[in-house]
Amino acid sequence: IQTPVYNCFFSSIRNNGCIPAHNPLIYTGDRYEIDFDGLEAAASDPKAKIMLLCNPHNPGGRVWTSGELNRIAEICLRNNVYIVSDEIHCELTYTEGGYTPYGTLPEPFRSNASVCISPSKAFNIAGLQIANIITPDPAVRRRIDRTININEVCDVNPFGIAATIAAYSYGSNWLGQLVEYLHGNYTEICDFIAKEMPSLKVMPLESTYLAWIDIRDTGMTSEAFTDMLLRHTGLMVNPGTMYGPHGEGFIRLNFACPRSMVIDAMHRLKTAIDMHFNA
Repeated sequence: IQTPVYNCFFSSIRNNGCIPAHNPLIYTGDRYEIDFDGLEAAASDPKAKIMLLCNPHNPGGRVWTSGELNRIAEICLRNNVYIVSDEIHCELTYTEGGYTPYGTLPEPFRSNASVCISPSKAFNIAGLQIANIITPDPAVRRRIDRTININEVCDVNPFGIAATIAAYSYGSNWLGQLVEYLHGNYTEICDFIAKEMPSLKVMPLESTYLAWIDIRDTGMTSEAFTDMLLRHTGLMVNPGTMYGPHGEGFIRLNFACPRSMVIDAMHRLKTAIDMHFNA
């Protein structure tokens, strides 16, 4: 796993009796890059069997380029490491070229992976509990099917099926408007923080509806900062350490909401900063 990364990766690994091997992303000051030497070292361990890839990356907001994905794929294939690519935020992309689906990589990379997608994030239907697993290898597909049945998660919600068909068949115009609106929310956050709270720094965002904010200049830990924010203003955000130890010094803020709520959240954040540091 490439930390900081979605927190359920950790519990999924643990629940399956496995051990996480960390390939921390390199924070350059304004974006994350992949430590390919570290990935090579982690993948070459004979115990390493699977790489959980997050594309687009949550919480870092990176959309991995085709060059980066091909390099990941080559390292994993050469070391006999299978890739599971979590692409749940794929529709919510702000880069001009969109994102590169892992399934579009050339063979033999494509056959050494399964891709997981869902309409739940982009179309706000997570409550319907529906997702898709795509793999070109029939043998792997049979193993996935058996595992899903063993874990009693094989029966999908019929409303979820109808919603998925509707989202993918008729949701294009709505989705385009959503992405534009979300990016406006992100711009609002960036502008407000730059003007009113220069001690904080918002990570440039290429995808997702999650702002990853660098709070290290405050001198507070992520846990202490989020606790202070909740106690004094009622604003709840995620501490960066929820996504692994390499998330220390950051917070994650969900801005998939009406802009009025984003503006309210920014004023609450400023109130907490002023109370704690400018009193």
